[in-house]
Amino acid sequence: MTSEPLPEATIDDVRWQAVLDRDAKADGTFVFAVRTTGIYCRPSCGARHARRENIAFFASGPSALAAGFRACKRCRPEGVVPDAAMRTRIVHQVCQWIDASVGPPRLVELAARAGYSSFHLQRMFRTVVGVTPRAYAEARRAQRLRDALSGRASVTAAMNQAGLSSTSRLHAAASRTLGMTPKKARAGGVEERIEFAVLGCSLGTALVAATTRGLCAVLLGDDADALRADLERRLPRAKLQAGTREFVQRMATVIAFVDGEQADPGLPLDVRGTAFQQRVWQALRSIPAGSTSNYSEIAQRLGSPRGARAVAKACADNPLAIVVPCHRVVRSDGDLAGYRWGSDRKRALLARERPTAE
Repeated sequence: MTSEPLPEATIDDVRWQAVLDRDAKADGTFVFAVRTTGIYCRPSCGARHARRENIAFFASGPSALAAGFRACKRCRPEGVVPDAAMRTRIVHQVCQWIDASVGPPRLVELAARAGYSSFHLQRMFRTVVGVTPRAYAEARRAQRLRDALSGRASVTAAMNQAGLSSTSRLHAAASRTLGMTPKKARAGGVEERIEFAVLGCSLGTALVAATTRGLCAVLLGDDADALRADLERRLPRAKLQAGTREFVQRMATVIAFVDGEQADPGLPLDVRGTAFQQRVWQALRSIPAGSTSNYSEIAQRLGSPRGARAVAKACADNPLAIVVPCHRVVRSDGDLAGYRWGSDRKRALLARERPTAE
């Protein structure tokens, strides 16, 4: 997202130009009302244009109705909603505003700037991105905090870069999003305790790990030492600790899920990644068993139509096999593509899930 956010002062100008052009692509993004007639229309309405000073813009037909206007009988704007492409463009713009904001913007401010009610913007944003604007903003702030601390910035500098107004907010944000204090995060996770267990499963060997906040890794392979090395690479300064008997018993439910013997146990997750990775992983969790999607479709859904390779990279970086089902993503031609834990495992997982779609 490199383009500049659209200045608020130009939004109505853009809408007015769409009305002048009778742009059908703008239908569903807003309606305009004529104060002198009391009628509201869709942008593409073929009626004669009123004077600009007599025009009011509304995010939707219900908003215009609530303001006392009635629907045009010529263009019948009732119930027109943005199509998928338009929703993606709108949400992409909102993501840019959030990214450019120093502090977390309020939903009502984002909604007013986009020309929608808070309810409609939140629903649209969640449909496209998979999380609420607030959750997206928190993920972006967490990423700025993580980047600053991993770059060895001072705690104060990291606080400023993350847009946090006080050290108390910094520590609260670090605990919530990083699972440790800022000082520990700056040191690369030193002293963070991660409990893990290596267990057999139908797909070979699985390493299951968790922090005090939740499940942080489900890694598949054939060699226990290689799996532990992978976990160490992810958190080089964390303190890895073999799981207790109670921990192994809890993680048995995860293995049963990996083996397809029971549903997702719903354990809390402590998944760490960039804001984009978080969005991709959330999108993957929305793909139902027995179905597949492709990298381009997910990129389009996330408002990054040219981001198929970035989506593929996020899939490869997924630390939670099966729990975040990256095996359900294939190439646009139907080819299985790669899989971090081996194509044979991916093929077996898809074959196992296929009957659930019948």
